[in-house]
Amino acid sequence: MTKTILAVLAHPDDESFGLGGALALYAQRGCNTYLVCATRGEAGTVDEAYLRDFKDIASLRAAELDCAAARLGLKGVFYLDYRDSGMPGSEDNQHPQAQIQHPVEEVAGRVVKHIRALKPDIVITFDPIGGYKHPDHIHIHNATVLAFEKADDASFHPEAGPAFRPAALYYQVFPRWFLKATTRLMPLLGRDPTRWGRNNDINLKELAEVDFPVHVRLDIRSVAQAKAEAGACHASQGGVGMRRGLMGFVTRIFGEHEDFMRAYPPAQAGLKRKADLFDGL
Repeated sequence: MTKTILAVLAHPDDESFGLGGALALYAQRGCNTYLVCATRGEAGTVDEAYLRDFKDIASLRAAELDCAAARLGLKGVFYLDYRDSGMPGSEDNQHPQAQIQHPVEEVAGRVVKHIRALKPDIVITFDPIGGYKHPDHIHIHNATVLAFEKADDASFHPEAGPAFRPAALYYQVFPRWFLKATTRLMPLLGRDPTRWGRNNDINLKELAEVDFPVHVRLDIRSVAQAKAEAGACHASQGGVGMRRGLMGFVTRIFGEHEDFMRAYPPAQAGLKRKADLFDGL
């Protein structure tokens, strides 16, 4: 029977710059891979030049996601139709349609509808701090965890379809040694590790202090080109540039892999690190 993987993320580009290798790898192996995207990235910073053929940022970024999905071999992309909430403290936080303005249980109800319809073996989302503490990332993490826990409870959003229980829930995580090394290296290159990212609003030093276990390390070298091409689709968010500079250098030096923490079934202490998300399920 064909295996199915569902990634539940927040914005167009999360799938490519984050776990694109995993999605491409399992699509290459014949799995059905799907993405649920909570927003269309309306609050992202976009150069006017990219908007010439689009009515707004949401349309542009949705088109970029369509391009990336094709490169990664996704079977389908589904939106939850919330609005990008922006980074902490921004005006976008207060928009009535912003994802973080909606209760976690409501968002979980929309997620569980896709879980019950697609019947994935594995669900993947962000770690508990959303990778880099983006409000939408944390919110969709919480909603996905709740949806996963309640997917086989017929009384939870019964309108969302018959109860179903996936086999596993994973969080994509970043190895903290990597972040710690990066924060030491950046000042040598004239960069401030407390002001990283396209808008200088990510504090890498703060992120390096939060550690998560790595239960699965995927070798994605066979699909590195597909991941790079998917990233390039998101030109308005850095595109090919995400594979250049400091992050691209570190990736080339330390190899191509993606790390995951297994949230369910609960991983026992001392669990031997796996090389396949399906190993042991």
